[in-house]
Amino acid sequence: MNKKIFCLALCALLLALRFSAEAQQQAKVFKIGFLSPPSDSSGSRGGARQAIRRELETLGYVEGKNILLEARYADNKPDRLPNLADELVRLKVDVLVASTTPGALAAKNSTRTLPIVFLNVSDPVEVGLVDSLARPGGNITGVTNIASVLAGKRLELLKETVPKLFRVALLWDPEVPGSKQLQWQESQLAGRELGLELYSMEVSNADKYDDAFKGALKARSTALAVTLNPLAVSNQKLIAELAAKNRLLAIYPGQDFVHSGGLMSYGPDRAEPYRRVAVYVDKILKGAKPADLPVEQPTKFELVINLKTAKALGLTIPPIVLTRATRVVK
Repeated sequence: MNKKIFCLALCALLLALRFSAEAQQQAKVFKIGFLSPPSDSSGSRGGARQAIRRELETLGYVEGKNILLEARYADNKPDRLPNLADELVRLKVDVLVASTTPGALAAKNSTRTLPIVFLNVSDPVEVGLVDSLARPGGNITGVTNIASVLAGKRLELLKETVPKLFRVALLWDPEVPGSKQLQWQESQLAGRELGLELYSMEVSNADKYDDAFKGALKARSTALAVTLNPLAVSNQKLIAELAAKNRLLAIYPGQDFVHSGGLMSYGPDRAEPYRRVAVYVDKILKGAKPADLPVEQPTKFELVINLKTAKALGLTIPPIVLTRATRVVK
């Protein structure tokens, strides 16, 4: 009898311990750091942090309940990124999400052990973030935006839209690591194949945009191609307005530029990177290692055209281009 009672008591104790452990696991609140060069007001729908938060919610993570999001923004001052990254590391976040190449590099330089997931990085291998796309190595992985490839694609779309096009100004930020090799030089190669002459429109400070547009006109540029960089994303309305003011046919890296009055844009589906980042954060929180998670590339792309802007510029979009648009603003 005593033996039976003892066994029952032991089983009850083991069950209690199991339920207690499960309760503690369910009660754990994960800290997720978010590091970004531009402010979160850039772009639409509340910015990247909010987009990632929404995607995490679909995976069962609710801010304030089982996750806390600690965000730090450099307000387009790259020199602030190392200190902000260090701050997030000191907070002992469980995963650090870093946006753009400068943000990802700052995060990597701050920690060799804390898991890092990046997004909006052009070529993570070229800038030294990972060993390879298939086998990242170390403590970092994420989603690349293949910006150098898409820079050439945008020039191709401009040429299809205006077959007689010859001189195009390429707006890029030379302060972004790897941008010269990955965007300017790659664009030159694509430009030569398309018979385009490119004017290097280099801007690293928002105060210089007006002068940069004057320089593009002086160089007799009739069109503009904007590369993906944090400064441009933070100043999309200003850039679209200057392009319209100077009557430059412009193509942009994201549809938010078009909604700000820009002519057309071509780039990855804007929701896909946030969705993939959320999935990787989820996997890491459940025990996966960044070194075992291949860097992902975009699979969906969007061509958005603003017909109101085209009409204001006296431009008729060719049917072959219009039929490929995923969205048309009328």
